[in-house]
Amino acid sequence: QVQLVESGGGLVQAGGSLRLSCAASGRTFSNYAMGWVRQAPGKEREFCAATTWSGSRTYYADSVKGRFTISRDNAKNTVYLQMNSLKPEDTAVYYCAADSSLATIRSLLYPYWGQGTQVTVSS
Repeated sequence: QVQLVESGGGLVQAGGSLRLSCAASGRTFSNYAMGWVRQAPGKEREFCAATTWSGSRTYYADSVKGRFTISRDNAKNTVYLQMNSLKPEDTAVYYCAADSSLATIRSLLYPYWGQGTQVTVSS
């Protein structure tokens, strides 16, 4: 089992920035690919970003490419999501997720999930 705890959400004005963190525990962090998924009110969950075990490769949804950056620090068992140029449509609960397989990290098929952190972007 992998336990994931997100932090860093909050209220920000459009054009602002936030950095989300996700602390992992329970298993060897570097054995897991990590992703961020979001869910806006009344909408389905949406893949945002993912990174491989070492962080050498990253993947982004078109909706966040160029504005969001995923990174990880395996020494701290933490993955980050730096969000810049935020828009009201980025308002959502953001979930951190983990998967030992790379095959599905750009999907929603992660076996391990955090509880989510709310991000609200005001116009």
